[in-house]
Amino acid sequence: MTAPLFHLDPGSLDAAEPGSTIRVAGPEGHHAATVMRLGAGEAVQLSDTQNRRVGGVVLSADAGELSVQVRTVHDEPVLRPKLVLVQALAKDKRDLQAVESATELGVEAIIPWEADRSVVRWKPGREAKKHAEWLSTVRSSAKQTRRTAIPEVRDLHTTAQYCRLVQQSPGVAAVALHEVEETSLRTALTSAGVLDADPGIEELHLVVGPEGGISDQELTQLADVGTLSARLGRTVLRTSTAGPAAVAAAQLLLGRWDWP
Repeated sequence: MTAPLFHLDPGSLDAAEPGSTIRVAGPEGHHAATVMRLGAGEAVQLSDTQNRRVGGVVLSADAGELSVQVRTVHDEPVLRPKLVLVQALAKDKRDLQAVESATELGVEAIIPWEADRSVVRWKPGREAKKHAEWLSTVRSSAKQTRRTAIPEVRDLHTTAQYCRLVQQSPGVAAVALHEVEETSLRTALTSAGVLDADPGIEELHLVVGPEGGISDQELTQLADVGTLSARLGRTVLRTSTAGPAAVAAAQLLLGRWDWP
């Protein structure tokens, strides 16, 4: 089993080098020392939640904190395009299921989307609470799967707001997943130039509708700002499945899972 990973604040590992000592306190220190009861000599991993990962061993464990000696330091490369899941709000927490699984599979940012057919709505005054719930899901999933970076959860967007975002972002390629489309994801990504050797694309957005799917009006609005459409396989996927499946497929098509 791999060593447990603890997420520290951004910048907290900037000075880390083999032989140096890092103090792990706060909620992560409490979890490591009090809940997991880690002790001297045990291996741990530390992350700055961005791109730096440290491997080390526990020197000492006190009440609610660890002292960790650094053994290795690794800076993960910044990959382009960034994978972004645009996930429609859905009932029975199927949207959160999608967010959790997409985080496990490597998505790098998430945009909550209030689609026309979204049964669930973030009521005025509760947006911050719902956003925090999505962020908590992402953080837990990232920690469980030993991810160095915690995906960003952006603000809730309506269809009109999202279309303006795409229109004003020349570095974004967007693909809406639609059950009656006959174009494959590979074909759509090729058409958008995402699979080129040097695509010049900063972000790839994978757009997933709610239980009732993306409405025809929304598909027109999305197409008008350059969004392409694609279908994943022969079956109709649930909103909780389509996003994670698309993220996994994109990872393979981009060659990011071709490890030696």
